[in-house]
Amino acid sequence: MMYLERKVRKMIEGKKSKRKHLKLIKWLHKKKLLQKKVKCSLCHHRMKLKQSNCSDCYEWRCQRAIHRGRQMKRSVRHNSVFSHSKVSLFKWMEFVYRFSQGLHLRQIDMIADEIAGSSATLSKMAKKVREACVVSMERLRRRKGQRIGGRRQFIVIDESHFRHKRKYGRGRMAGGWRRRKWVFGMLGVKAGGTNQRKPVLRLVERRSRRELLPLITRHVRRGSTILSDEWRAYRQALPQFGYRHYTVNHSVSYVDAQTGAHTQHIERAWRTYKETVWRLRGNRSEELLKKHLTVIEWYEWLAKKHHNGPLGQLIHDLGKLHE
Repeated sequence: MMYLERKVRKMIEGKKSKRKHLKLIKWLHKKKLLQKKVKCSLCHHRMKLKQSNCSDCYEWRCQRAIHRGRQMKRSVRHNSVFSHSKVSLFKWMEFVYRFSQGLHLRQIDMIADEIAGSSATLSKMAKKVREACVVSMERLRRRKGQRIGGRRQFIVIDESHFRHKRKYGRGRMAGGWRRRKWVFGMLGVKAGGTNQRKPVLRLVERRSRRELLPLITRHVRRGSTILSDEWRAYRQALPQFGYRHYTVNHSVSYVDAQTGAHTQHIERAWRTYKETVWRLRGNRSEELLKKHLTVIEWYEWLAKKHHNGPLGQLIHDLGKLHE
């Protein structure tokens, strides 16, 4: 367990005294999850952090003479990811910790552990945290373009169906089958037997050449080695774009006998990705599925590379959300 993970676990466990509330608030100030300086809306001077009887035990106050005895107050959660939420800061941090580690994310488990009192509250919390991950990945795409491939990395491509599963196979879909369900995946695998994987996951309407080839040329560097099955959309087209393309015929074998090409890396990844999405019911709508796919990319591209692990990256992204 990393230092940051141990520190967060220590803060959220045990008895919640006023002193512990103040310690957590100051730590959240340092991590930019709470506003460190808040100005009064009337006199525009800095407010001071004072004890109170509210759920957070502290609040911002301004008691200058210009207010004629009125106390201007603001919550410590003002303009932060915790705004408009009645869940305590300790429970929020426990939720963030679980989200970053992928632990006990089922709503029934978190309600049993008293993180929140209802599934609606947990859904709102998860939506805010997912938004931070999505915004972080959008910054990465604008800055670097999210490109994979090169001399030390080969690319495995494949498509998979992420359809919505009805509970017990019953009930109407209410138009759900008309939405896009095919996900095109490009997985960058670093040569040398390492576990470094960089997925690019995109929702597509059809598995046609017109849909798939622009995605490949946009995200895969020219001259890269691409492994795939013999799907006709890119079976003969990729060498024309400057890629070294090796295929495997799955109707004959899973590994090509001559070249050794196979798609097992991405086939195994599909299983993990689908388990994650289905467990969180993330394929109920097209927009929600896109966000869950982006969170998977966020974990592989950013969270694993952060010096404090996924928790450190998530805290950093939550702080950026309200800058």
